[in-house]
Amino acid sequence: MQQHDDQQVEEPTLREKAYESFTRHLLARDVRPGQFVSQRRLVELTGLPLGAIRELIPRLEAEGLIKTVPQRGLQIAHIDLHLIREAFQLRLFLEKEAVALFVHSASDELIGRMIGKHRELAAAAAAGNETPELEAEAQAVDWGMHDAFIDALGNRIISNVYRVNSIKMRLINQERFRINGRVASVMGEHMGVLDAIERRSAEDAVLELVKHIGHARDRALRI
Repeated sequence: MQQHDDQQVEEPTLREKAYESFTRHLLARDVRPGQFVSQRRLVELTGLPLGAIRELIPRLEAEGLIKTVPQRGLQIAHIDLHLIREAFQLRLFLEKEAVALFVHSASDELIGRMIGKHRELAAAAAAGNETPELEAEAQAVDWGMHDAFIDALGNRIISNVYRVNSIKMRLINQERFRINGRVASVMGEHMGVLDAIERRSAEDAVLELVKHIGHARDRALRI
């Protein structure tokens, strides 16, 4: 009986490890959008047993991260115009409400730190110091700002939906519109949002966010 109970505790942990390992390798581009992979390849990639991979596949299919193609196998989500439009639309719906609430819930200290970091990165880029390290830091700050809006909601259901969509957004980012060479302009768009937040203007923050996300969507669709 004890063995059965232990197994019940361990299985969810193993499934979660398989999911985290897969998404980590996906974002590291160890597997690429549109690529076909076998269950055996996923075992090799994650270092986890076949049973865990078989339990993982339905979750990845439900989230749209892979699909089963008859007689071909498992295909990693393909980045096409349909996916881009849907991912950006969902992102916009979630973040508009989130930033409007963030305006009222965020502390002055948090807003000040976010603005300070954005100004620091924008100044470095404007001074011609846009190194790969600066671009990587700016990308992390970019994602961090949007994540902060969603996290402030304190809603696990929304956070889980956003997390899955965020994986797709990062794949789109890698394939379509990296921040390389655009640190100053992206930080400038963010500053429009943060300035409105600092003024505690939810209406202006939403308008600036819609403008920023719209620019990113348009860049992804143009390529």
